[in-house]
Amino acid sequence: MLTACGSSGSDGAAKTAAEEPVPDIDCPATGQVRGSGSSAQQNAMKRWMRQYQRACGGVQLAYNPLGSGAGVAQFQRGATTFGGTDQALAEEDRKISREMCPGGRAIDLPMVGGPVAIGYNLPGVTGLVLDAPTLARIFDTRITKWNHPAIQKLNPDAKLPELPIVPVHRADDSGTTQNLNAYLKDAAGDRWPYPAEKKWQARGGHSANGSDAVATGVTQTDGSIGYFELSFAVKRKIETVHIATGAAEPVAPTPETASKGIATAEVVGEGKDLSLEFDYRTSAEGAYPIVLVTYEIVCDTGNAPDSLPALKSFLTYTAGPEGQEELHAIHYAPLPESVATQVREVVSTLS
Repeated sequence: MLTACGSSGSDGAAKTAAEEPVPDIDCPATGQVRGSGSSAQQNAMKRWMRQYQRACGGVQLAYNPLGSGAGVAQFQRGATTFGGTDQALAEEDRKISREMCPGGRAIDLPMVGGPVAIGYNLPGVTGLVLDAPTLARIFDTRITKWNHPAIQKLNPDAKLPELPIVPVHRADDSGTTQNLNAYLKDAAGDRWPYPAEKKWQARGGHSANGSDAVATGVTQTDGSIGYFELSFAVKRKIETVHIATGAAEPVAPTPETASKGIATAEVVGEGKDLSLEFDYRTSAEGAYPIVLVTYEIVCDTGNAPDSLPALKSFLTYTAGPEGQEELHAIHYAPLPESVATQVREVVSTLS
């Protein structure tokens, strides 16, 4: 479990705590905020908790990166103050949430964005270009060698080895998986016959629990390829795929290209719910198409009174200018300001 006191120095921060300004936060005197869920946002949570704790020492924070499916389940049974998920709640989950949100229901609050990086371990090959149909066949083990003609066509100048491809996917229910499934289903069409769900259903490959373990698996096996949030690739110096989208140039995963991809999304949630719908087929210049937004799940009404002030304080900070600015340094994409403003407005009304 991540705790504020144990996270300093582990999130890629360049400055020491003494060199950084203390965030300007309206702090409650006491409180406890416990969350769990998405492992894609765990590095952002480490950073946010460390910074928040510097200003609000009386509040206890904890976040357990168990994966999106577990985050939703723990929130639904009242084990946490908020849940983290990389995919908006299903309607069935909203119905269940009414039992633990007296007089209200669970809502999705987008909080942190980023690209789903496709990382690979192919010695001597950098700047690998792939497109959606080719990625679909790779992850479904229908392309099994790195020198396959479809890959060579996208990389005419690369010396691709006759090396087996080893796909690595999430074993646990994962919002990161769901976002990749959604991209492949939309952008690759019939080449990806699987539903956009949190559970991996394609054929073959190796599996691992959590983004961190998938990234570790890629680093340990020549010829492997996997998917995870960009910060995991940066931390382990894993090469990442450039996606051919139909734009003039293939697009690499960066916070800036992810922000352009997220900017194509629309808010489709009802009432206070702010779930987003992405354009996975975008060919906008410089827009990375495999993006996710991690949502924090809270009750619109019916949050526990003893934790509500601290919850609102913490989420106001993370969605605020200071919290969003922190994301650049750790390879996440800040929310578009139009979305961040709506999140802060909803947080202020939580009860």
